[in-house]
Amino acid sequence: MSQLSLKAVQQLTCKKRDAWWTVFLVDPLATRMLLVLARFRFITPNGVTWAALIFGLVSAGFFLAADPVSLIIGAVLYHFSFVLDCVDGKLARLKNNGSLFGGWLDYVFDRVRVLFCAVGLMGGQYLRTGEGIFLLAGLVIVFLDSLRYLDALQIYKMRAGMRSKIKKAMRARRAQEMAAAMEAGVVTDPASGNGPAADGESAVDAGVVFMEDLLRDSETESDGDDADRSEEQLRAAQEAPDRKVIDLHTEFRTKFPWYTRVRTALLNRRVRPHLVSGIEFQMFVFIVGPLIGQLLWTTAVAAALMLAFELVIMYKFWLSTKDFDRVMAELSPAPANTVGVIVPEAFKGYVAPAPEPVAEDAASFLPSQSRTEAADVPAATSGKF
Repeated sequence: MSQLSLKAVQQLTCKKRDAWWTVFLVDPLATRMLLVLARFRFITPNGVTWAALIFGLVSAGFFLAADPVSLIIGAVLYHFSFVLDCVDGKLARLKNNGSLFGGWLDYVFDRVRVLFCAVGLMGGQYLRTGEGIFLLAGLVIVFLDSLRYLDALQIYKMRAGMRSKIKKAMRARRAQEMAAAMEAGVVTDPASGNGPAADGESAVDAGVVFMEDLLRDSETESDGDDADRSEEQLRAAQEAPDRKVIDLHTEFRTKFPWYTRVRTALLNRRVRPHLVSGIEFQMFVFIVGPLIGQLLWTTAVAAALMLAFELVIMYKFWLSTKDFDRVMAELSPAPANTVGVIVPEAFKGYVAPAPEPVAEDAASFLPSQSRTEAADVPAATSGKF
């Protein structure tokens, strides 16, 4: 087998944007290790994940010893453990042998490593000094690490939900427009090329584009050479009569216009704008602190910086929800007299209104689930609640 190219391996396995600690202090070593490890068939991504955990637990043992030399050794081992933690994903991308279980294993082992190292680092200092503040610091480390990742998962889930609701609203709107067009005689044959595809889900997905995806695709395709294309340029390139570009970060960019320039400058160096995330927090607590012998001060500063960036993310997400409300109001405006009013279905004796008949041709533009529901709904439904 011919020799692997370091540059090619870096392009194939390094993320387009990552934490600055990973970009500058981990990737240069991890990709060179990958050149060696990738040649052995028995070395798998899951095996590297297990090795990363073992080195992390050994690091916790040195932290527990609490003397200065052991702290330095523990910090070096923790960094090597994190390098291996990055190698497993790179190996999976290079050899195309990743798995869903491997992703789960990597996430769980990361949390286990942080827990044991926090107990070892601060517990060892408590045993050495008897000062309870070290126990409190250990609790803070575990709490903030958990908070960061739980918050990230929840925001991801909420953003996915907003996208789903926007697509659903767009699907309903397009079906209504097509029904009106057929009633007016503009479109007579759903199977012709004069309207949306018969598969409503595909038609709607093709008709909604999110600015965040356009920016990410632009960064990926340009490799830094054209990553500074403005939102207006991307929108103009993608807008079409049957395609709508949705931007759920309009308010944030309007309030902070300088953010785009800073973001572009960082991304040109593969650094994500979230400068103090869970990764940097861990590295400062378990590497920088032990190396300089200032555990409490380093932990306090890292915690304050990470919380500050988390608050910015929460604020940005709040502004994004306002953009979402605006988009939903445009797609499916609710009557003004129904906002903040108890829904009628909650009252006793409520009788559901008869559904409006759906034309056979118009129903073909609805997704399969909606067509089934239209056929199965009885003429009227009544009951007590």
